[in-house]
Amino acid sequence: MKSLSRQAIQRVRNQRRKAKIRERRRKTTSPRRTDKANAGLRVVRQRDESRGEFAYRVMRESLRSGAFQSGEHLREADVAKRLRISRTPVREAFHQLVAEGLLTIGPWNGVMVAELRADELVELYAVREALEGTAARLAAEHATAADIARLVEITADEAAAKNDPKKLVIINSELHQTMYAAAHNRYLLQALNTVVDALGLLRHSTFVLPGSIELAHREHLKIIAAIRKHKPDHAEELARQHIRHALAMRLRLPRPYPSTSELATPVADQISVKTGDRRNRCLMWPMFAR
Repeated sequence: MKSLSRQAIQRVRNQRRKAKIRERRRKTTSPRRTDKANAGLRVVRQRDESRGEFAYRVMRESLRSGAFQSGEHLREADVAKRLRISRTPVREAFHQLVAEGLLTIGPWNGVMVAELRADELVELYAVREALEGTAARLAAEHATAADIARLVEITADEAAAKNDPKKLVIINSELHQTMYAAAHNRYLLQALNTVVDALGLLRHSTFVLPGSIELAHREHLKIIAAIRKHKPDHAEELARQHIRHALAMRLRLPRPYPSTSELATPVADQISVKTGDRRNRCLMWPMFAR
């Protein structure tokens, strides 16, 4: 009996020791115990993907999804440790993302997530206006019945989520991506994806502005109606107007970022901002909403 008791005690001790080891391992690999900058990284490597391609893809997706804050410091060693690869492919990914304008070189060992100045934001939205106008035009010419049905379905979801700005950010992104796909032009889609990558640097949504949700929904309905009626000219102009309105509202977002109650200026007044009124000072907004 004593022998059995000793065996039972030993089993309990072994179980406790194994539990402690599992807990220690869990804490070590948990994002909470890693750098804040690396917590949002996805670490699933695809087949036939080189380490450099893997590092680039993960970093690009993380930047697009808003996993990093504008101005955040990223170090090669931290990212390499998180991705479980050497620093060389991470360095290559950093260089490529710097060349694309999504990261900037810091005065120390590492890079920073790029911050958009007001003049850079205006330049970005000028390109976005041209590309999205073209996408709407081509969608009016080439969209299938299934494309249009999906756009209509998304606008219904948008109306249902009018009181949930965070959910609207996701729905809005899906609507725009669906319109891009409805254009059925692979080269246009590639160009738009580059713009979307840069839009990922914008953290705050313009949907906090009074009336912006209703305005965006009305404009979406008009654009889709023009696509549905196969009116390319009208669809392009409506899409361009939609992006101009989005830029005007984003330029009105102060810093530090206000609560909704602090933004009392009506959206109609915000849209009237002219290019000449845009100050060329460094305004940064830390998810692509509009």
